[in-house]
Amino acid sequence: MSEQTHASQSQWLEEQSAESSLDLLEKLGTLPVHHARHTIYCLSIVGQIEGHSILPESCKTTKYEHLLPILAAIEQERTVEGLLILLNTVGGDVEAGLALAEMIAGMQLPSVSLVLGGGHSIGVPLAVSARQSFIVPSASMTIHPVRMNGTLLGVPQALNSVEGMQSRILRFVSSHSHISEKTLYAMMTRTDELVLDFGTVLDGEQAVSAGLIDAVGGISDALSALYAQIEAQPQRYE
Repeated sequence: MSEQTHASQSQWLEEQSAESSLDLLEKLGTLPVHHARHTIYCLSIVGQIEGHSILPESCKTTKYEHLLPILAAIEQERTVEGLLILLNTVGGDVEAGLALAEMIAGMQLPSVSLVLGGGHSIGVPLAVSARQSFIVPSASMTIHPVRMNGTLLGVPQALNSVEGMQSRILRFVSSHSHISEKTLYAMMTRTDELVLDFGTVLDGEQAVSAGLIDAVGGISDALSALYAQIEAQPQRYE
């Protein structure tokens, strides 16, 4: 193969890779970053977590059925060394958000989350699902009871189902952060802060003080922590 042909093929591969990355960024909000100290995968979770029902086109959404196979793929991809999760979400479908959180928490891949803007409602389990979590000072997190849409039968079994789902969220968050279930439940059922709802709103400093998030910091802090994890962990799947 001539040097000219090889150069043309290399250029084509680079163009294809760039085009694929742009497609991923536009459609799914994900992007592999190769030309850095380590190869990391940047995953953004923004807007509303879309679950079993399709939301209106006017809503900015993150579709869990797109992210689950992506997470499974990068967990097996030897060239990906770490996962950076950028969060600015109002919450959304509880089961879908919890499924994503469990998927992230179960990965061997080093991971860091960074809350930018907001990590509300089911965004809280997503924020703590990474091995380390960061939040910028101006961001906020809303903790409130599980809400149900649609028809809810007025029978004890229906209320037990909601309480069971809420208990699973409490257990997950407390087991992946430094906040107790008791403290988290007290924040969730607080009545004197939100005008039309139960719950608590925490800013960046308060979220760290409460033990919900590991540290206040920005993108450079999150990347430094992720690189430290990568360099401290032996090679995966040797």
